Amino acid sequence: MATAMQSFNESEATVNFTEPRSFGTVLKSDIKETLFPDDPFYGLKNEPPKRRIWKTFQYFIPMLEWLPQYNLKLFRYDFVAGITIASLTIPQGISYAKLAEIPPIIGLYCSFIPPFVYALFGSSKCLAIGNMAATSLMIAAAIKEKNVFPETDPKLYLNLVITAGFLTGVMQLFLGVCRLGLLVNFLSHATSIGFIAGTATIICLQQLKGLLGLKHFTKKTDVFHVIKAVFRNRDEWNWLCALLGGIYLSFLLISRHLGRKKPQLRFISTSAPMVVVVTGCLITYFIDAEKHGIDTVGPLKRGLNPITIQDLTFDSKYISAPIKAAVITGALATSEAIAIARSFALKRNEETDGNKEIIAFGLMNIIGSFTSCYLTSGIFSKTAVNFNAGCKTLMSDVVMGFCMMLVILFLAPIFSYTPLVALSAVIAAAMIGLLKFGEFYHLYKIDKFDFFICIVAFFGVTLFSMDTGLFTSFFLALVRGLLYLARPATCKLGNIPNSSIYRDVEQYPNATGVPGIVVVQLGSPIYFANGIYIKERIMRWVRDEQCKSITKQGDVEHVLLDLGGVTTIDTTGISALVEIRRQLLTKGINIGIVNPRVSVLEKMTRAKFVDIVGKESFYLSIEEAIKKCQFSLGQSSPHKGSA
Repeated sequence: MATAMQSFNESEATVNFTEPRSFGTVLKSDIKETLFPDDPFYGLKNEPPKRRIWKTFQYFIPMLEWLPQYNLKLFRYDFVAGITIASLTIPQGISYAKLAEIPPIIGLYCSFIPPFVYALFGSSKCLAIGNMAATSLMIAAAIKEKNVFPETDPKLYLNLVITAGFLTGVMQLFLGVCRLGLLVNFLSHATSIGFIAGTATIICLQQLKGLLGLKHFTKKTDVFHVIKAVFRNRDEWNWLCALLGGIYLSFLLISRHLGRKKPQLRFISTSAPMVVVVTGCLITYFIDAEKHGIDTVGPLKRGLNPITIQDLTFDSKYISAPIKAAVITGALATSEAIAIARSFALKRNEETDGNKEIIAFGLMNIIGSFTSCYLTSGIFSKTAVNFNAGCKTLMSDVVMGFCMMLVILFLAPIFSYTPLVALSAVIAAAMIGLLKFGEFYHLYKIDKFDFFICIVAFFGVTLFSMDTGLFTSFFLALVRGLLYLARPATCKLGNIPNSSIYRDVEQYPNATGVPGIVVVQLGSPIYFANGIYIKERIMRWVRDEQCKSITKQGDVEHVLLDLGGVTTIDTTGISALVEIRRQLLTKGINIGIVNPRVSVLEKMTRAKFVDIVGKESFYLSIEEAIKKCQFSLGQSSPHKGSA
């Protein structure tokens, strides 16, 4: 047997116990993998200096990648797409500005300067830029918490709204430059679905003010206060507003349905919001709508965006409101815009760099706040229209920007006749399109806890407030993530018959254990939060196996820990392994470590754990470990007496 064991050891490879890397080397590697997993400058290594400089410029200014090859054929597609999304931008821009309770012209400004900035720095080929409904409402709610209202102090209110956009841009630029876009991913998909559906619901209900022609309304956003306000002011209901609102809303919903069912009629749904606004302007102009109680947008001045850098407000009395709005809306807008950009990029087999996108959003919002714009981001509806209209590059955003420049220079006063009921219909139709309750059912079928998080977000927003829904669901998602870390995936492995493969015995019931040996696979980092759990779970498996062995085979003599899935370990984790070894030795059981990763092995070496256990107890594979353990058990076949 000794000769066989010696021959076996000589034929097998061994674990590489090299000298642990220096702290600087490990830190450099960790930073690279954390912040630069895509290795963005890999292609520059073998390039000449001038080429390297040009490639660097292209990396930071993505427009330089496609602009040199741009031609008239591509421009024809982008020109049509740009004009198409511009026609959608006008009603949406005015409508969403009204949600934020700021002058409607600000909504048009948001689609002039920001698209030019994004076209320079954005990596997506079709993301369309503009103001958002949900963030508009959230910013308004945050500013009002400081008792600043557009009715009493419109100048201060507008300054704080624009300041919130500036702070959002600063936050986005910081995250992008520091390659911290991964933080945005902490807003889970389930939270986003529930929050967006809840926000869409309360925005729809708030449009009852415009659809019914109400003069007085609640400043609260929850369902109870909105419904109460609608019926409390029922003496203000205007039948003409209700009739126009019903016609407009029906037209918008039917046109969108036709566009989805018949792609050749998609132009109808695309132009429908503009048709509603134009017909509304004509009706109010010819029938003198104000005499019939139909309110209009009011005066819209011609002219380019005024400079507002001097209006940014950082007064300590009010600054907490813009900061709160910036953090919440920035996280939501950024995560949604990146998801939109990536989803449309996948349809063309293109790539979108998340950190570049965040930098582009940051610069866009900072520069926008200097030119009378509030928070802007990528919009799903406009991007879908842009994509379906055949856009090829971000030149479509440039075309849209020029179209909006012409509108605010020459055509803005025309839209002053736009009835508020028409804008309410446009907003309501857009929000109804976001009520995708089929996704709720999809979550329910796949993951009940995700469904629960989604429901909490939805009802938190609709019954209480947007902050309550967002933070409660975010907290639940965070707790779930912490539970995954504190209770990591561990499993007992068995041998698949007639193979050398070892798999989870629960997943593969036909997998058989090896007499006298327990193989446990750990699939997460071992650290302070889960060390005790891992120790208790391993000892329970040993206890259960020993109970079986009383009536079947001999006692357990070896426990093998497969650490191939353990990416890191801290001092508490190493202490837990030492304690596991100590408890096993008191039972006469040896411990073996299988396939530890380099970072784990280095820490074990520095902590002297390798010396405590012995290098002979470290193995490259489960098969090798079991063979060696069976030699010590006096068995010649790995399957002899398998259970």
